[in-house]
Amino acid sequence: MTRRSRSPNQIRADFSAAMSAMYRTEVPAYGDLVKIVGQTNVTVLNSPARDALNLTPDEDTTRISQERHGAIRLGTAAELAMMARVFRVMGMHPVGYYDLSVASVPVHSTAFRPIARADLAENPFRVFTSLLRLELIADAALREKAQAVLDRRQIFTETAIALTETAEANGGLEDGDAADFVREVLETFRWHPEACVDAETFAALIKAHRLIADVVSFRGPHINHLTPRTLDIDAAQDGMIARGLPAKAIIEGPPRRTCPILLRQTAFKALDEPVRFPTPAGGWHDGHHTARFGEIEQRGAALTPKGRTLYDQLLAEVRAAVLPAADGTNTAEYDAKLAEVFRKFPDDWRKLYDQGLAYFKFAVTGMPPPGTPQDVAALLDAGVLTLSPIIYEDFLPVSAAGIFQSNLGDEARDRVQPVSNQQQFEAALGVPVADEFALYDALQADSLAACLRQLSGTTSSG
Repeated sequence: MTRRSRSPNQIRADFSAAMSAMYRTEVPAYGDLVKIVGQTNVTVLNSPARDALNLTPDEDTTRISQERHGAIRLGTAAELAMMARVFRVMGMHPVGYYDLSVASVPVHSTAFRPIARADLAENPFRVFTSLLRLELIADAALREKAQAVLDRRQIFTETAIALTETAEANGGLEDGDAADFVREVLETFRWHPEACVDAETFAALIKAHRLIADVVSFRGPHINHLTPRTLDIDAAQDGMIARGLPAKAIIEGPPRRTCPILLRQTAFKALDEPVRFPTPAGGWHDGHHTARFGEIEQRGAALTPKGRTLYDQLLAEVRAAVLPAADGTNTAEYDAKLAEVFRKFPDDWRKLYDQGLAYFKFAVTGMPPPGTPQDVAALLDAGVLTLSPIIYEDFLPVSAAGIFQSNLGDEARDRVQPVSNQQQFEAALGVPVADEFALYDALQADSLAACLRQLSGTTSSG
């Protein structure tokens, strides 16, 4: 009997599904989120709102129900380097560098995800992966203790490491090994309530920063949220509130728009979960920890550097006027200011393209009338070409930090941290991170070139 090889896309889809099943068991409210998002997406896809979103038929709609992103926090350079190898088996590559220290979160990060258009269409699973910056612990003795704890732990099973090496040596995994790989790697992300530090050390780490305590105190980088994608985050937010979930008051990111851009996200606040701390006598001391939360997201068009600059300027203008309060007391004021300021950002697909603010895919939908100039604008005007947005596959530093802060408490908001260093991060990672703008630019260029070749062949044969 011939043994079949399993593609990275298939392994990634298997792992995403396994992660979702595990997280549903560990955090039952996540199951509520999935139901809310599923119901919302069905409603949108069966309403006129679907046409306004201008999604690429099939490519952008078939992936939505299975789409997830996760987030993990690693403690050492060695853990990050090994995680990169594991994700590579799943066809996931590091894209972008995120400095969260500017938002008082002591990590720097990247997003592991597929990068080719066909791979994204098949399964766009992505994991926002952060590396802890222990040097930001001011107490030298506590910093050394934390480092010693991290140096002792091994977050990957021996089998997961061995199968990663097998995949690297053989250029992939056969079906049986792929199933074992998914099962073993899942153990790295599983929640373990038994801490590996005592309660006193945990309290000291909490005082240094809640996120530091979360990374250092446990056996591995438990997934701290797993995010489904909705096509209408405002409706999904209403659904969360209706089900009694403690939803955030503010939806992070741009305001509601006819033509969605970048990323909007919201969450229910982190769970207070029971944990156990080891005692000197060899027993356990009961305690609690706040770490994991439920998040949903709505993804819009990827913005060009010009578009991203405009977005950043407008968001800065909003926050200079109204800084959203964590308790939601000024939600209405913030939302009103956000909508007012973002009127300066065009809310029309063609204007976004003409002004070079967003990236697009193209499709041939007609024959050019005689005399039509062979430029993109003329072909769009004639209906020969149509465009649809390239979905933003990445993350927003301000948005991500906002979610983290809201779940870590207000005391973290005003701390000033040194700026992270991309070269330091990439040295730990072992490879450079990809430039997300270059990836989106290539997707747009390839799509347009394919359409122009098609038109050229049609015109020649005619």
